[in-house]
Amino acid sequence: MHHDFYLAWRYLIHHRTRTLILIACLSLLAILPVVLHLMLAEGEMHMTARAQSTPLLLGAKGSAVDLTLNALYFTTATPPRITMAESDKIGQTGWADPLPIYVRFRIQGHPLVGVTLDYFDFRHLVPVQGSMLAMLGECVLGADAADNMGLKPGDSLPTTPDNLFDLSGVYPLKLHVAGVLAKSHTPDDQAVFIDLQTAWVIEGLGHGHAVQSPITSASGFGQAETTRLAQQAKLLTYTEITPENLDTFHFHGDPSTYPISTVIALPHDRKSSTLLKGRYVNDEESVQLVEPWETTHSLLENIFRVGVLFDAVLLLVGGATLLALGLVFALSLRLRQREIQTIFLLGCSRSKVLRLVAAEILLIGFASGILCLILAVPIQYYVGDLVRYFIMP
Repeated sequence: MHHDFYLAWRYLIHHRTRTLILIACLSLLAILPVVLHLMLAEGEMHMTARAQSTPLLLGAKGSAVDLTLNALYFTTATPPRITMAESDKIGQTGWADPLPIYVRFRIQGHPLVGVTLDYFDFRHLVPVQGSMLAMLGECVLGADAADNMGLKPGDSLPTTPDNLFDLSGVYPLKLHVAGVLAKSHTPDDQAVFIDLQTAWVIEGLGHGHAVQSPITSASGFGQAETTRLAQQAKLLTYTEITPENLDTFHFHGDPSTYPISTVIALPHDRKSSTLLKGRYVNDEESVQLVEPWETTHSLLENIFRVGVLFDAVLLLVGGATLLALGLVFALSLRLRQREIQTIFLLGCSRSKVLRLVAAEILLIGFASGILCLILAVPIQYYVGDLVRYFIMP
């Protein structure tokens, strides 16, 4: 039998180009389903891990999927806004700690996320450069956001209004980069974080006033002109918050009416979680309490059904590839008629020819298996990066 493998080996070496093509085809056919299932499993693990670490979400009634994706992954589909009063209600129950989040704006393609300092403790985010938020108008960058924008602590990052013709709504503000967060391999890496008060300044709910010295006019209306300019000076708004003008910033209206997008509720125990859920089962409530894991799990069940479709497609492609390989071997036998005739003249039977072909197929299959094992090592090592690039960018 070893003579059959020796002859098959020599034949494959002689026709190395054809052999390499066959090995590559079989290897790709075998490795594609493995890569697909590894990526789907890794993607599901990453997405459910963030949802599992977030107990409850409070937001406006509507799509639970939009609410969850906006709060956990900072998607562009923003749910209706709620007010800080809803966050205060959760804190007043004594059953959970509220973490309000405001995700509405984007800056250079990255989500601009308004949070409190407790959010960083909850997500275990720490700066590797610079410091944490300490003053109005500061921001901290996720690792990927800092790399993409080429910013470091001490740099400035200007915001842009949603509508260039809206002169009374959203103000452009020059943010000061206070620090860069350590890489967490989560959507937080893509975000630019500010405190809620800074988000409300951008919203137009807070502003500072410039103080200008009186200006005396040479005309007969000097006093009136001075008064008019002083009144105009009071209407000037800053586009940059500095230690010098920080004290002039203030907010109008009741802070409990200020907007947020979501509240992360952190129940103290299981009983507190049950009591809190019971409080929001009333249909008359304008808000809803969502369990992120259940929402994400049901969403993934629908999304990853595509994997079954991919399996069916790969099965069809695999069958077609095997048929093509069979055709290659059949044509190869026709081209090798003189060689086969020589084998018969040497006294070999038809079974000998079949054993030689079988040996060639086994050697090609063995080489494809070795190549798949070699490829599986780096694929398994980098599958997390592949998932973050293709599935969770």
